Amino acid sequence: MGAKDREQPIIVVKKKVGGHGHHGGAWKVAFADFMTAMFALFLVLWLVNQSSDVKSAIAGYFQDPLGRADEFGSSIVPGEGAQTQMARPLAPAQLIDIRIDRMLRLAEVIKEKLGRTPLLDSLKNHVEITLTEEGLRIELLEDSTAQFFQSGSAQVSDRGRQLLSLIGRELATDSSQVQLEGHTDARPYTSAAGYSNWELSADRANTARRILNESGVAAQRVDQIRGLADRKLRYPSAPYDPRNRRVTITVLLDRYLNGAEVPADSIRKRVEEKQ
Repeated sequence: MGAKDREQPIIVVKKKVGGHGHHGGAWKVAFADFMTAMFALFLVLWLVNQSSDVKSAIAGYFQDPLGRADEFGSSIVPGEGAQTQMARPLAPAQLIDIRIDRMLRLAEVIKEKLGRTPLLDSLKNHVEITLTEEGLRIELLEDSTAQFFQSGSAQVSDRGRQLLSLIGRELATDSSQVQLEGHTDARPYTSAAGYSNWELSADRANTARRILNESGVAAQRVDQIRGLADRKLRYPSAPYDPRNRRVTITVLLDRYLNGAEVPADSIRKRVEEKQ
């Protein structure tokens, strides 16, 4: 047998793989990125609804998560070289300023929306918003034409309800406690059932409270409801002036920092500077 006869032919076998090939783990990476993005989105939405104090505290934590800025600065790598500014806790006066500024912005929004609502534009002279040591005070002042409540009744008018609803929607964006007070003039008011200015003032404050709750103000944010009758007249020299009849909504200024009350003199000074 010759050499050519001993040579074996080379056989090439081609196999066709059916179906789809293996895709690997790329989908796991994409899914992880998606979940991370969703977590970041929900975190941002949560932060947007927090108070300024909470935002400041969170910002301070991320600037110095280990609380060792005094040792190394706020750089991750210790040693010499340029260091970023150390995280410092906000002073009490700064925190009070943040809270006051938030209330002043709230007042501006309410005034601006009041002026843009045709039905309520005529009530601007009957709504007084002032910053006090207690907080942001919103007063609804009556007159002889009964702008907000029917005379001698806790029945709210249509414009009064719309105004209180507008105020409630704006207060719902805040987190501060709210206090409501009802006031009457000194004109005696009694009924056969013994219903007097005391009941009337309390009932009007309670009516305002219900409308605020319906408009988004959480029930647990209502700190107090007071019916003061004619004990705190707005115009003591004119006790029968109908403008003494009013409902006052006070957005209370949080006076406590780390469980301790900020001195009243400090609060008074900050409020005077902001007015």
